[in-house]
Amino acid sequence: MTTFWSTWICVLTIGSLIGLTWLLVGTRKGETKGSVDQTMGHAFDGIEEYDNPLPQWWFLLFAGTLVFAVGYLILYPGLGNWKGVLPGYQDGWTQTKEWDKEMAKADAKFGPIFAKFAAMPVEEVAKDPQALKMGGRLFASNCSVCHGSDAKGAFGFPNLADSDWRWGGSAQAIKTTIMGGRMAAMPAWGEVLGDAGVKNVAAYVRHELAGLPLPADSGADLAAGQQAYSTTCVACHGANGQGMELMGAPNLTHPAGFIYGTSLAQLQQTIRHGRQGHMPAQNELLGNDKVQLLAAYVYSLSHGTSAQPLQADSKSE
Repeated sequence: MTTFWSTWICVLTIGSLIGLTWLLVGTRKGETKGSVDQTMGHAFDGIEEYDNPLPQWWFLLFAGTLVFAVGYLILYPGLGNWKGVLPGYQDGWTQTKEWDKEMAKADAKFGPIFAKFAAMPVEEVAKDPQALKMGGRLFASNCSVCHGSDAKGAFGFPNLADSDWRWGGSAQAIKTTIMGGRMAAMPAWGEVLGDAGVKNVAAYVRHELAGLPLPADSGADLAAGQQAYSTTCVACHGANGQGMELMGAPNLTHPAGFIYGTSLAQLQQTIRHGRQGHMPAQNELLGNDKVQLLAAYVYSLSHGTSAQPLQADSKSE
C-alpha cells in the first residue's frame, strides 16, 4: 500500500474514533440528570418522548466498544501499513496466516503419528485402536454424509460394512478408491430393449440371478430376459451375473449389493434409465497419510479386525 493511501486510512479511522468519542462525551454532558417529567415535544399515537438520560450501562457499553477498537488497532493491522504489535506476525495478521500457523502447529504434533501409520500396511493399521479412532473421526467428517454415520449406506450409496464391493474390497483397492474416487456408469437400455425387454431382463436378474421371487402378476418372459441379458449386460456383469470389479459392475447374485433397490420396479428403473454414480477423490483434500487411516477404518468394517467398529449388515431395499 502506498504512503498516501496508508495515511488516508489512518486519518479516516483515527478521526472517526475521535469524533465518536467527542459525540459520546458531549451528548452525555448535556443530558438532564435523573428522570424528569419534561417531554421532548414529540408525540406519536398518544405516546410522548420524555427528556431522560440514556442508561448508564448503555454509555459504558458504547465506551467499551471504543476502547476495544483502540486495542484492536494496536494489536492487529487496520491502520494502513501498520502491522500490529502482536508477536509472530511480522508481515501482518490475516485469517489465512492464522490458519497456516494453526496447521503448522497441528502438523508438528500429529505429523509423526500420521507418518508412522502411513509406513505400515493398511491391514496392520486396521488392527491399531488409535488408528481406528483417528480413521473413524475422518470418516465422520468426510464420508458419513453419503454412507451414513454407521457406514451402512443409503439409497444410491453402498454399505461399507458388508462384503459387497463394486471396485474390490481389498485394503489396497479401498485406498485406491478413496484416493482417486470412482465414476460408475450404468447405461440406459430402455430404447434398445423396449418396454417388454426391460421388464423381462429385470425379472431375469431378480429371479434367476438374485434368487428373489417375482410378483404373481409380473407376466415376464424369463427366457427372453436371459437372451436379452446375454447380449446387453454380460459384458459388464458377466455370464453368471457375478460382476466385474474392473468395471465397477456389481454382483447381481447378491441382492445386498443392489444400492438402488431390489424390487422389480426399481430394477426396471435402473435398466430403463441407467444410473450414474460418483465417488469423489479425497487425495487433494486429505492427502496420503490421512487416506491411509481412513482406508484402514473402512477396511476394518467388513474384514473382522480386532476393533470391529461396526457389524456387517446388508443393504436395505
